[in-house]
Amino acid sequence: MSITNETSISDFLLLGFSQHTKHQPLLFGLFLAVYLVTMLGNLLIILAISSDPRLHTPMYFFLANLSFTDTCFSCTIIPKVLLNIHTQHYTISHTGCLVQMFFFMELTLLDDFLLAVMAYDHYVAICLPLHYTTIMGPQRCLPLVAASWLSSHLLAFSLCLLMSQLSFCASHTIPHFFCDLLPLLKLACSDTRIFQLMMFAEAALSGVVPLTCVLVSYAHIIHTILRIPSAGRKHKVFSTCGSHLTVVTLFYGTLFLVYFQPSSSYSADTGMAASVVYTMVTPMLNPFIYSLRNSDMKGTLCRFFSWGKCSTL
Repeated sequence: MSITNETSISDFLLLGFSQHTKHQPLLFGLFLAVYLVTMLGNLLIILAISSDPRLHTPMYFFLANLSFTDTCFSCTIIPKVLLNIHTQHYTISHTGCLVQMFFFMELTLLDDFLLAVMAYDHYVAICLPLHYTTIMGPQRCLPLVAASWLSSHLLAFSLCLLMSQLSFCASHTIPHFFCDLLPLLKLACSDTRIFQLMMFAEAALSGVVPLTCVLVSYAHIIHTILRIPSAGRKHKVFSTCGSHLTVVTLFYGTLFLVYFQPSSSYSADTGMAASVVYTMVTPMLNPFIYSLRNSDMKGTLCRFFSWGKCSTL
């Protein structure tokens, strides 16, 4: 197949899974199942939190925002992947590619900021419990979430604006299943130094700074937990933070593997494997991680569905 004959200068070809022709029905079924579970799980989290007044606290407010972000995130990536596999038509327009990249970056950055905000919330709840209601009142929670949305929007928009100025005069074949930064950057034939400098600056701002916030918060949390004399209370406090730490590890581990490297050393296979984790697996696992390890959430879901034995959870 000749790429130049099949696609115009305004089109890209997302060929991430096109080479696995024998496994396409399996991949379609697997990704569809992941998508449905992700949507159902995150929407249930949002519905449970909004319907139970006992969960109208800062921790669950941030969790509802995280679930909403993961829902939008899945809608940005997976439907296009399913459509490509089903129709065997892998073309995406230049404008469509930039739009997908914008929402992907915005929602990834928003996840990043929300995880840092949730770590700060845990820090205040465990290390400063007497001041929690004062520090984490609505006057603090709403601006934190609003600032996360605004920052992620501005950072994503600035990179998309720079990307729209680049010329793509070589192959328009993207060896990925969505329009990601680094695969697109490798196709550009214009000077990308300014873009790469901006990308690494934003990565430091939106990656290193929130991660530092998470690490500092948990350093204080661990120090406080070690001073608790009761083993039972230690376990309860640690289980509260365990869900968040699990999500943070999955999220940052795959992101650092892909983005904190020069574009010249980018590997398409490694990038695709890591991308599947943070674009599909992590949003699907988040509802299970937070609900199965949280007795309040399990109790609310039980009461919501009127399941038996809810009182024993």
